[in-house]
Amino acid sequence: MIVKPKVKGFMCTTAHPEGCRAAVRAQIDYVKAQPKTEGCKKVLVIGSSMGYGLASRIAATYTCGADTIGIIFDKPGKETRTGSAGWYNTVAFEEFAVKDGYYAKTVNGDAYSQEIKDEVIELIKKDWGKADMVIYSIAAPRRKTPDGVTYRSVLKTTGEEYTNKTIDLMTNEISEVTIPPATEEEIYDTIKVMGGEDWKLWIEALKSADVLEDNAVTVAYSYIGPKLTYPIYYNGSIGMAKKDLYKTADDMNSEYPDIKAYVSVNKAVVTQSSAAIPIVPLYISILFKIMKKNGLHEGCIEQIYRMFHDRIYTDGDVVTDENHLIRMDDYEMKPEVQEAVFDVWNNVSADNINEMADIDGYWHEFYEIFGFEISGVDYDSDVDTQKQIPSIVQ
Repeated sequence: MIVKPKVKGFMCTTAHPEGCRAAVRAQIDYVKAQPKTEGCKKVLVIGSSMGYGLASRIAATYTCGADTIGIIFDKPGKETRTGSAGWYNTVAFEEFAVKDGYYAKTVNGDAYSQEIKDEVIELIKKDWGKADMVIYSIAAPRRKTPDGVTYRSVLKTTGEEYTNKTIDLMTNEISEVTIPPATEEEIYDTIKVMGGEDWKLWIEALKSADVLEDNAVTVAYSYIGPKLTYPIYYNGSIGMAKKDLYKTADDMNSEYPDIKAYVSVNKAVVTQSSAAIPIVPLYISILFKIMKKNGLHEGCIEQIYRMFHDRIYTDGDVVTDENHLIRMDDYEMKPEVQEAVFDVWNNVSADNINEMADIDGYWHEFYEIFGFEISGVDYDSDVDTQKQIPSIVQ
Protein backbone atom coordinates (compact mmCIF):
# COMPACT_ATOMS: atom_id res chain seq x y z
CA MET A 1 0.00 0.00 0.00
CA ILE A 2 1.28 3.50 -0.85
CA VAL A 3 0.49 5.80 2.08
CA LYS A 4 0.00 9.54 1.79
CA PRO A 5 -1.15 12.00 4.46
CA LYS A 6 -4.89 12.62 4.54
CA VAL A 7 -5.69 15.73 6.55
CA LYS A 8 -9.30 16.61 7.30
CA GLY A 9 -9.60 19.85 9.20
CA PHE A 10 -6.91 19.38 11.82
CA MET A 11 -6.97 15.58 11.86
CA CYS A 12 -4.55 13.33 10.00
CA THR A 13 -6.32 10.04 9.33
CA THR A 14 -3.33 8.10 8.00
CA ALA A 15 0.08 7.18 9.37
CA HIS A 16 3.20 5.94 7.58
CA PRO A 17 4.80 2.87 9.18
CA GLU A 18 8.26 3.46 7.74
CA GLY A 19 8.11 7.17 8.54
CA CYS A 20 7.17 6.40 12.14
CA ARG A 21 9.99 3.88 12.31
CA ALA A 22 12.49 6.46 11.07
CA ALA A 23 11.22 9.03 13.58
CA VAL A 24 11.58 6.56 16.47
CA ARG A 25 15.06 5.61 15.31
CA ALA A 26 16.06 9.31 15.23
CA GLN A 27 14.91 9.74 18.85
CA ILE A 28 16.83 6.64 19.90
CA ASP A 29 19.94 7.86 18.08
CA TYR A 30 19.66 11.20 19.89
CA VAL A 31 19.61 9.56 23.33
CA LYS A 32 22.37 7.13 22.43
CA ALA A 33 24.61 10.12 21.64
CA GLN A 34 24.07 11.67 25.11
CA PRO A 35 25.82 10.82 28.39
CA LYS A 36 24.31 7.84 30.20
CA THR A 37 22.16 8.21 33.32
CA GLU A 38 22.32 6.10 36.47
CA GLY A 39 18.72 5.62 37.43
CA CYS A 40 15.58 3.55 36.88
CA LYS A 41 15.74 -0.06 35.67
CA LYS A 42 12.09 -1.25 35.49
CA VAL A 43 9.79 1.41 34.08
CA LEU A 44 6.05 1.40 33.47
CA VAL A 45 4.94 4.06 30.98
CA ILE A 46 1.19 4.66 31.02
CA GLY A 47 0.47 6.25 27.65
CA SER A 48 3.63 5.29 25.76
CA SER A 49 2.86 5.46 22.05
CA MET A 50 3.35 9.12 21.13
CA GLY A 51 4.77 12.43 22.28
CA TYR A 52 6.12 12.68 25.81
CA GLY A 53 5.12 9.12 26.70
CA LEU A 54 7.03 7.62 23.76
CA ALA A 55 9.99 9.88 24.54
CA SER A 56 9.89 8.66 28.14
CA ARG A 57 10.05 5.03 27.06
CA ILE A 58 12.95 5.75 24.71
CA ALA A 59 14.86 7.84 27.25
CA ALA A 60 14.39 5.31 30.08
CA THR A 61 15.68 2.52 27.86
CA TYR A 62 18.58 4.23 26.16
CA THR A 63 19.94 6.54 28.85
CA CYS A 64 19.22 4.44 31.96
CA GLY A 65 19.36 0.99 30.34
CA ALA A 66 15.87 0.27 31.67
CA ASP A 67 13.40 -2.45 30.77
CA THR A 68 9.96 -1.04 29.98
CA ILE A 69 6.30 -1.97 29.89
CA GLY A 70 4.23 0.45 27.84
CA ILE A 71 0.47 0.94 27.81
CA ILE A 72 -1.10 2.16 24.58
CA PHE A 73 -4.61 2.52 23.18
CA ASP A 74 -3.98 2.18 19.45
CA LYS A 75 -5.24 0.40 16.37
CA PRO A 76 -3.25 -1.87 14.03
CA GLY A 77 -3.48 -1.42 10.29
CA LYS A 78 -5.65 -3.42 7.94
CA GLU A 79 -5.27 -4.21 4.26
CA THR A 80 -7.33 -1.17 3.28
CA ARG A 81 -6.28 1.35 5.92
CA THR A 82 -3.30 2.28 8.03
CA GLY A 83 -2.94 1.75 11.73
CA SER A 84 -2.48 4.66 14.11
CA ALA A 85 0.86 6.43 14.40
CA GLY A 86 1.10 5.22 18.00
CA TRP A 87 0.79 1.63 16.84
CA TYR A 88 3.63 2.00 14.33
CA ASN A 89 5.77 3.88 16.86
CA THR A 90 5.39 0.98 19.27
CA VAL A 91 6.20 -1.60 16.58
CA ALA A 92 9.40 0.30 15.83
CA PHE A 93 10.38 0.89 19.44
CA GLU A 94 10.04 -2.78 20.36
CA GLU A 95 11.98 -3.80 17.27
CA PHE A 96 14.92 -1.55 18.15
CA ALA A 97 14.82 -2.15 21.90
CA VAL A 98 14.73 -5.95 21.67
CA LYS A 99 17.46 -5.94 19.03
CA ASP A 100 19.59 -3.86 21.40
CA GLY A 101 19.04 -6.35 24.21
CA TYR A 102 16.32 -4.65 26.26
CA TYR A 103 13.08 -6.04 27.63
CA ALA A 104 10.07 -4.29 26.05
CA LYS A 105 6.45 -5.39 26.29
CA THR A 106 3.25 -3.54 25.49
CA VAL A 107 -0.34 -3.71 26.76
CA ASN A 108 -3.02 -2.32 24.44
CA GLY A 109 -6.25 -1.11 26.00
CA ASP A 110 -7.99 1.56 28.05
CA ALA A 111 -5.55 2.56 30.80
CA TYR A 112 -8.44 4.04 32.79
CA SER A 113 -9.97 0.57 33.19
CA GLN A 114 -9.44 -1.82 36.07
CA GLU A 115 -8.96 -4.62 33.56
CA ILE A 116 -5.81 -3.04 32.14
CA LYS A 117 -4.52 -2.22 35.62
CA ASP A 118 -4.91 -5.88 36.58
CA GLU A 119 -3.21 -7.11 33.39
CA VAL A 120 -0.24 -4.82 33.91
CA ILE A 121 0.13 -5.83 37.56
CA GLU A 122 0.17 -9.51 36.61
CA LEU A 123 2.77 -8.82 33.92
CA ILE A 124 5.01 -6.97 36.40
CA LYS A 125 4.67 -9.81 38.92
CA LYS A 126 5.48 -12.42 36.30
CA ASP A 127 8.40 -10.72 34.55
CA TRP A 128 9.89 -8.18 36.97
CA GLY A 129 8.61 -8.59 40.48
CA LYS A 130 8.57 -4.82 40.98
CA ALA A 131 8.87 -1.57 39.03
CA ASP A 132 10.97 1.36 40.17
CA MET A 133 9.46 4.11 38.02
CA VAL A 134 5.96 4.93 36.72
CA ILE A 135 5.41 7.57 34.06
CA TYR A 136 1.83 8.80 33.68
CA SER A 137 1.36 10.38 30.24
CA ILE A 138 -2.31 10.15 29.29
CA ALA A 139 -4.03 12.96 27.41
CA ALA A 140 -7.55 11.86 26.51
CA PRO A 141 -10.75 13.81 25.82
CA ARG A 142 -12.89 11.44 27.87
CA ARG A 143 -12.61 8.94 30.72
CA LYS A 144 -14.84 6.15 31.94
CA THR A 145 -14.45 5.94 35.71
CA PRO A 146 -14.62 2.73 37.78
CA ASP A 147 -18.31 3.38 38.57
CA GLY A 148 -19.12 3.26 34.83
CA VAL A 149 -19.71 6.99 34.31
CA THR A 150 -18.06 8.61 31.27
CA TYR A 151 -16.78 12.16 31.67
CA ARG A 152 -15.66 14.54 28.89
CA SER A 153 -13.22 17.40 29.21
CA VAL A 154 -13.62 20.89 27.77
CA LEU A 155 -11.12 23.62 27.02
CA LYS A 156 -12.86 26.76 28.25
CA THR A 157 -12.27 29.67 30.58
CA THR A 158 -13.51 29.87 34.14
CA GLY A 159 -15.40 33.00 35.09
CA GLU A 160 -15.47 35.26 32.04
CA GLU A 161 -15.13 34.69 28.30
CA TYR A 162 -11.76 35.47 26.71
CA THR A 163 -11.08 37.08 23.34
CA ASN A 164 -7.73 37.15 21.55
CA LYS A 165 -6.00 36.44 18.25
CA THR A 166 -6.03 33.08 16.54
CA ILE A 167 -4.90 31.72 13.19
CA ASP A 168 -6.46 29.46 10.58
CA LEU A 169 -3.48 27.27 9.74
CA MET A 170 -4.99 26.30 6.41
CA THR A 171 -5.21 29.87 5.14
CA ASN A 172 -2.90 31.83 7.51
CA GLU A 173 -5.82 34.13 8.18
CA ILE A 174 -5.58 35.85 11.56
CA SER A 175 -8.80 36.74 13.34
CA GLU A 176 -10.23 37.13 16.82
CA VAL A 177 -11.78 34.25 18.70
CA THR A 178 -13.80 34.23 21.90
CA ILE A 179 -13.54 31.33 24.35
CA PRO A 180 -16.70 30.88 26.46
CA PRO A 181 -16.66 30.13 30.19
CA ALA A 182 -17.19 26.58 31.40
CA THR A 183 -20.07 25.62 33.65
CA GLU A 184 -19.38 24.17 37.08
CA GLU A 185 -20.36 20.75 35.70
CA GLU A 186 -17.92 21.10 32.79
CA ILE A 187 -15.11 22.07 35.17
CA TYR A 188 -15.89 19.07 37.37
CA ASP A 189 -15.96 16.75 34.36
CA THR A 190 -12.65 18.12 33.06
CA ILE A 191 -11.02 17.51 36.44
CA LYS A 192 -12.33 13.92 36.38
CA VAL A 193 -10.67 13.38 32.99
CA MET A 194 -7.47 15.45 33.19
CA GLY A 195 -6.86 15.66 36.94
CA GLY A 196 -4.93 13.30 39.16
CA GLU A 197 -7.60 10.76 40.14
CA ASP A 198 -6.61 8.01 37.72
CA TRP A 199 -2.88 8.58 38.34
CA LYS A 200 -3.49 7.96 42.03
CA LEU A 201 -5.67 4.93 41.28
CA TRP A 202 -2.74 3.46 39.35
CA ILE A 203 -0.31 4.05 42.20
CA GLU A 204 -2.77 2.66 44.76
CA ALA A 205 -3.28 -0.46 42.65
CA LEU A 206 0.45 -0.99 42.13
CA LYS A 207 1.20 -0.49 45.82
CA SER A 208 -1.64 -2.75 46.96
CA ALA A 209 -0.26 -5.49 44.71
CA ASP A 210 3.25 -4.88 46.13
CA VAL A 211 4.80 -4.33 42.70
CA LEU A 212 6.51 -1.00 43.44
CA GLU A 213 10.03 -0.76 44.79
CA ASP A 214 10.71 1.34 47.88
CA ASN A 215 11.57 4.90 46.78
CA ALA A 216 10.00 4.33 43.37
CA VAL A 217 9.56 7.51 41.36
CA THR A 218 6.36 8.44 39.56
CA VAL A 219 6.01 11.41 37.21
CA ALA A 220 2.93 12.89 35.51
CA TYR A 221 3.11 15.52 32.77
CA SER A 222 1.56 18.96 32.60
CA TYR A 223 1.73 22.31 30.82
CA ILE A 224 1.36 25.82 32.20
CA GLY A 225 2.24 28.10 29.31
CA PRO A 226 2.57 31.89 29.09
CA LYS A 227 0.34 34.57 30.61
CA LEU A 228 -1.06 35.01 27.12
CA THR A 229 -2.88 31.68 27.38
CA TYR A 230 -3.60 31.74 31.13
CA PRO A 231 -7.36 32.30 30.61
CA ILE A 232 -7.67 29.01 28.67
CA TYR A 233 -4.93 27.00 30.35
CA TYR A 234 -3.59 28.00 33.74
CA ASN A 235 -6.83 29.62 34.90
CA GLY A 236 -9.15 27.70 32.57
CA SER A 237 -10.94 24.39 32.88
CA ILE A 238 -7.77 22.48 31.95
CA GLY A 239 -5.84 24.53 34.49
CA MET A 240 -8.27 23.47 37.22
CA ALA A 241 -7.59 19.85 36.27
CA LYS A 242 -3.84 20.43 36.35
CA LYS A 243 -4.06 22.00 39.79
CA ASP A 244 -5.80 18.83 40.89
CA LEU A 245 -2.89 16.90 39.36
CA TYR A 246 -0.39 18.93 41.41
CA LYS A 247 -2.40 18.37 44.57
CA THR A 248 -2.50 14.64 43.82
CA ALA A 249 1.31 14.52 43.73
CA ASP A 250 1.44 16.26 47.13
CA ASP A 251 -1.22 13.91 48.54
CA MET A 252 0.62 10.80 47.36
CA ASN A 253 3.90 12.03 48.83
CA SER A 254 2.17 12.49 52.18
CA GLU A 255 0.23 9.23 52.03
CA TYR A 256 3.04 7.10 50.63
CA PRO A 257 6.39 8.25 52.08
CA ASP A 258 8.12 5.33 50.37
CA ILE A 259 7.45 6.74 46.87
CA LYS A 260 8.37 10.04 45.24
CA ALA A 261 5.69 11.68 43.12
CA TYR A 262 6.36 14.63 40.81
CA VAL A 263 4.70 16.59 38.05
CA SER A 264 6.90 17.70 35.17
CA VAL A 265 5.77 20.89 33.43
CA ASN A 266 6.87 20.56 29.80
CA LYS A 267 7.11 23.06 26.96
CA ALA A 268 4.61 23.65 24.18
CA VAL A 269 4.86 21.13 21.34
CA VAL A 270 2.79 20.38 18.26
CA THR A 271 0.16 17.70 18.73
CA GLN A 272 -2.85 16.72 16.66
CA SER A 273 -5.17 18.31 19.20
CA SER A 274 -3.20 21.55 19.60
CA ALA A 275 -3.88 22.50 15.98
CA ALA A 276 -7.58 22.79 16.77
CA ILE A 277 -7.22 24.85 19.97
CA PRO A 278 -7.86 28.57 19.44
CA ILE A 279 -4.91 30.93 20.08
CA VAL A 280 -2.41 28.11 20.74
CA PRO A 281 -1.19 27.39 17.15
CA LEU A 282 -0.36 31.06 16.61
CA TYR A 283 1.49 31.18 19.93
CA ILE A 284 3.42 27.99 19.15
CA SER A 285 4.43 29.10 15.67
CA ILE A 286 5.76 32.41 17.05
CA LEU A 287 7.47 30.63 19.95
CA PHE A 288 9.20 28.12 17.66
CA LYS A 289 10.70 30.83 15.49
CA ILE A 290 12.10 32.67 18.50
CA MET A 291 13.40 29.55 20.27
CA LYS A 292 15.04 28.26 17.09
CA LYS A 293 16.69 31.64 16.53
CA ASN A 294 18.11 31.51 20.05
CA GLY A 295 19.17 27.85 19.90
CA LEU A 296 16.66 26.86 22.58
CA HIS A 297 14.12 24.81 20.64
CA GLU A 298 13.46 21.29 21.95
CA GLY A 299 11.13 18.49 20.99
CA CYS A 300 9.79 15.80 23.30
CA ILE A 301 12.90 13.63 23.31
CA GLU A 302 15.33 16.45 24.15
CA GLN A 303 13.20 17.55 27.09
CA ILE A 304 12.59 14.10 28.49
CA TYR A 305 16.23 13.06 28.21
CA ARG A 306 17.10 16.26 30.08
CA MET A 307 14.45 15.46 32.68
CA PHE A 308 15.97 12.04 33.37
CA HIS A 309 19.60 13.17 33.28
CA ASP A 310 19.54 16.68 34.75
CA ARG A 311 16.45 16.78 36.95
CA ILE A 312 15.53 13.37 38.40
CA TYR A 313 18.58 11.11 38.46
CA THR A 314 21.23 13.56 39.60
CA ASP A 315 23.89 13.16 42.27
CA GLY A 316 21.63 15.05 44.68
CA ASP A 317 17.93 15.71 45.13
CA VAL A 318 15.43 15.90 42.29
CA VAL A 319 15.55 19.43 40.88
CA THR A 320 12.20 21.21 41.33
CA ASP A 321 10.88 24.72 41.73
CA GLU A 322 9.37 26.17 44.91
CA ASN A 323 6.10 24.37 44.14
CA HIS A 324 7.74 20.94 43.86
CA LEU A 325 7.32 20.97 40.06
CA ILE A 326 9.98 19.79 37.61
CA ARG A 327 10.23 22.65 35.12
CA MET A 328 11.16 21.37 31.67
CA ASP A 329 9.51 24.47 30.22
CA ASP A 330 12.39 26.57 31.54
CA TYR A 331 13.68 27.49 28.07
CA GLU A 332 10.21 28.46 26.85
CA MET A 333 9.58 30.59 29.91
CA LYS A 334 12.86 32.50 29.83
CA PRO A 335 11.92 36.21 30.22
CA GLU A 336 13.72 37.18 27.01
CA VAL A 337 11.83 34.49 25.06
CA GLN A 338 8.42 35.49 26.42
CA GLU A 339 9.13 39.20 25.90
CA ALA A 340 10.02 38.49 22.26
CA VAL A 341 6.86 36.41 21.80
CA PHE A 342 4.74 39.20 23.27
CA ASP A 343 6.32 41.79 20.98
CA VAL A 344 5.62 39.66 17.90
CA TRP A 345 2.10 38.84 19.11
CA ASN A 346 1.22 42.52 19.20
CA ASN A 347 2.50 43.13 15.68
CA VAL A 348 1.75 39.94 13.75
CA SER A 349 -0.74 40.06 10.90
CA ALA A 350 -1.69 38.05 7.83
CA ASP A 351 0.69 40.24 5.83
CA ASN A 352 3.80 39.44 7.90
CA ILE A 353 2.94 36.04 9.41
CA ASN A 354 5.54 34.13 7.36
CA GLU A 355 8.27 36.52 8.49
CA MET A 356 7.31 36.67 12.16
CA ALA A 357 6.22 33.08 12.83
CA ASP A 358 7.33 29.59 11.86
CA ILE A 359 4.18 28.31 10.16
CA ASP A 360 6.14 25.92 7.93
CA GLY A 361 7.91 24.52 10.99
CA TYR A 362 4.58 24.02 12.73
CA TRP A 363 3.18 22.02 9.82
CA HIS A 364 6.41 20.03 9.44
CA GLU A 365 6.20 18.90 13.07
CA PHE A 366 2.50 18.13 12.63
CA TYR A 367 3.20 15.81 9.69
CA GLU A 368 6.16 14.23 11.51
CA ILE A 369 3.81 13.03 14.24
CA PHE A 370 2.23 10.69 11.67
CA GLY A 371 5.45 9.60 9.98
CA PHE A 372 5.40 12.04 7.08
CA GLU A 373 8.05 14.52 5.88
CA ILE A 374 10.77 12.37 7.43
CA SER A 375 14.12 12.61 5.67
CA GLY A 376 15.25 9.42 3.94
CA VAL A 377 11.81 7.79 3.69
CA ASP A 378 10.53 6.79 0.24
CA TYR A 379 6.89 7.82 0.28
CA ASP A 380 6.23 6.45 -3.20
CA SER A 381 6.98 2.83 -2.25
CA ASP A 382 4.58 0.15 -1.10
CA VAL A 383 4.71 -0.42 2.65
CA ASP A 384 3.35 -3.07 4.99
CA THR A 385 0.52 -1.39 6.90
CA GLN A 386 -0.28 -4.51 8.93
CA LYS A 387 2.85 -4.67 11.05
CA GLN A 388 2.30 -6.25 14.44
CA ILE A 389 3.72 -5.51 17.87
CA PRO A 390 5.49 -8.76 18.86
CA SER A 391 4.72 -8.61 22.59
CA ILE A 392 1.25 -7.08 22.41
CA VAL A 393 -1.21 -7.91 25.18
CA GLN A 394 -4.82 -6.93 24.39
